[in-house]
Amino acid sequence: MANLIDDIKAKARQLKKHIVLPDAMDERAIQAARIIVDEKIANISLIGSEEAIRSKAHQLGVSLENVHIVDPEKSEKLNEFVQTYFNLRKAKGMQQEQAQATMRQPLFFGAMMVREGLADGSVAGSLSTTGDVLRAGIQIVGLPEGITVVSSFFLMIFPKTIFSFADCAVVPDPTSEQLADIAISTAENHRKLTGEEPRVALLSFSTKGSASHALVEKVQKATLLVKQKKASLVVDGELQLDAAIVSSVASKKAPGSPVAGTANVLIFPDLNAGNIGYKLTQRLAGAEAVGPIIQGLKKPCYDLSRGCSVNDIVSVVAINSVAGTV
Repeated sequence: MANLIDDIKAKARQLKKHIVLPDAMDERAIQAARIIVDEKIANISLIGSEEAIRSKAHQLGVSLENVHIVDPEKSEKLNEFVQTYFNLRKAKGMQQEQAQATMRQPLFFGAMMVREGLADGSVAGSLSTTGDVLRAGIQIVGLPEGITVVSSFFLMIFPKTIFSFADCAVVPDPTSEQLADIAISTAENHRKLTGEEPRVALLSFSTKGSASHALVEKVQKATLLVKQKKASLVVDGELQLDAAIVSSVASKKAPGSPVAGTANVLIFPDLNAGNIGYKLTQRLAGAEAVGPIIQGLKKPCYDLSRGCSVNDIVSVVAINSVAGTV
């Protein structure tokens, strides 16, 4: 994993992106900000009460030199952001007072900075819940045209190869349309982060019609949709796991497939399979699992585990910088 993360950090240094950390009262976020700025991985803004953040950093003995602090309460952008958020949500019943209260929250203020181009991405979740991180991203940043679902992927790293697994953390039972969008988003992120051409396998318990079931039909339909929406993508399905990654099995079960035996992007049919699959690979096969990494938003707003380490935050900021590149 170290080599890949080092490569991603090197790419991030070239890009010089501006990333916001809304969970700025977490000591891990403050410590990560210091490392990120010192290593020139990105420009960082901590979002929250300036007085409280500076006090916390002082207690930790962490210098905030060249780390920006954005205090929503003091920001000249607050009223503008409130009005923008109100306009986005008034059709859903949002009241002006609610918009005011919400936009004072660092998580939502940070997402609005990303929306308005004042920052390139957001990384939160060490204090905020996954639900709140996703809510801020979906409500404020929104989804790009043609993508219908916010999902996640994991980088699964072995000594000699890297896979991307999706979705293993967000969407319990994706429709065929959502599964197709998950495949497209994951393929694009795999390319950005690894530099490899994605070879996408949509997984099932069936290979090329070897079984007949509604669950198989869902994956078959998703595969057709991916080919229609992204004709340039190398993709195939439905494939059993062994047919997707083992060439000797692929030659028997799916001869002529452009993907079988060589897949590096594995799309699971539902969250049961995806979550079990990545944990089996991590725990029994010894793969390093990086993620979950949120995808499907117009601009990257990433979630962290609340048990994350300082180094996890540093790595995710680097990934955010690189994956957010158009």
